Amino acid sequence: MRNRRLVRFSSSAICIVLVFSITASTGAAAETGTLLTGKAAMGDWTNDAPGVRRKITVQDLPPPSSNALAINLARVARRPADARLQVPAGFKIDLYADGFRDPRFLLTAPNGDIFVVESRANRIKALRNGKDSGKSHVVETFVEQGLNKPFGIAFYPPGSDPQFLYVANTDGIIRFPYRNGDLKARGPAQQLAAHLSPGGLLRGGGHWTRDIVFSPDGKKMYVSIGSRSNVSDKATEENRARIFEFNPDGTGQKVFAWGIRNAVGIAFRPGTNELWMSTNERDEIGEDLPPDYISSVKPGGFYGWPWFYIGNHPDPRHKGKHPELAERVIVPDVLVEAHSATLNLCFYTGDQFPSEYKGDIFAAFHGSWNRVKRTGYKVVRVPFDHSTGKARGEYEDFVTGFVTAEGKVWGRPVGMTVAKDGTLLFSEDGNGTIWRVSYGR
Repeated sequence: MRNRRLVRFSSSAICIVLVFSITASTGAAAETGTLLTGKAAMGDWTNDAPGVRRKITVQDLPPPSSNALAINLARVARRPADARLQVPAGFKIDLYADGFRDPRFLLTAPNGDIFVVESRANRIKALRNGKDSGKSHVVETFVEQGLNKPFGIAFYPPGSDPQFLYVANTDGIIRFPYRNGDLKARGPAQQLAAHLSPGGLLRGGGHWTRDIVFSPDGKKMYVSIGSRSNVSDKATEENRARIFEFNPDGTGQKVFAWGIRNAVGIAFRPGTNELWMSTNERDEIGEDLPPDYISSVKPGGFYGWPWFYIGNHPDPRHKGKHPELAERVIVPDVLVEAHSATLNLCFYTGDQFPSEYKGDIFAAFHGSWNRVKRTGYKVVRVPFDHSTGKARGEYEDFVTGFVTAEGKVWGRPVGMTVAKDGTLLFSEDGNGTIWRVSYGR
């Protein structure tokens, strides 16, 4: 059948299963269980290892400087034949699928199918597991019409019987009629009233990704849109660096939160009405400034961009501007190493992992490009204090090993989803692969 192929993980097919044993990280990695604080928490990839925790506070922030010339692009290499990813003891990681072009976003359908957004290819694929959920599946092109740099997707209404798949293009929201089990769109794209300021693929075009989620009751739709620039406050930034709220048909647009340079990933915390985000902050004011962050989103909240960062810290390029906003800047829940490029996030809702993981966040760090010492290129866990329901303010390495001992990058994590069987799937767009993390009971 056209556009359909059976992908088996065998030596003669497209994908090969690699079950990795747990090995020590290369470089001067910290020991598992170590909590790094202050300056020590602002190291580079050589300190990464599963179980290493970091906690950065407002008091740890250095004074602003300039690292405008600190260009250290990833220049992604082919995956080495002896590449070994590291995960915590008791877990294992397998190559789930490969051969994708820019697999930027993953979403699990109610029936267990995995939807993959290939953003630059303007294509969405659907993957269906075979009898062994970790070793074979069918890949179908769900749609490749009506897409314009798609990123976030969401099923609507929330629950077990959605009627639509919504897609966040860079310039607006569309939806396709959907029924459980559809591997191809059953109708053409329906354009909604929601208009978004379009972004190019950076370098003058601005942040182009748009994420989309629905409130748990299905009454509201939320869309994130990043800034057009690094730190400009000119008129071209109107309707950028915000999270918007809409009705599900795209009407009723209003600003839900603002001053957020680029909330790449947004998600509701299960069992609550708390919206959370993973945010890329600005560049060129220091190797360790300002931290990226993962945080709950306060309705009407102001997060500082472009005039302030991480509370009342004025950006030196806008010194003296908007003093009336200084005390309104919200300090995010979890500060992340600067320039890590935290992208998608998801809450762990499965039962396959140990119980202490339930309700925690997993986030993909795409990795730095303007930091002398590389940081990011990994998947992290953000633990919650389940007695208080609050994030502990720290994060923990979960999957590491995408940088070789020589400092070459071969993987850049980006998409995250929890599969129906409770395993964690994530994509990386350097070599176009999807990985599966499971727990060995």
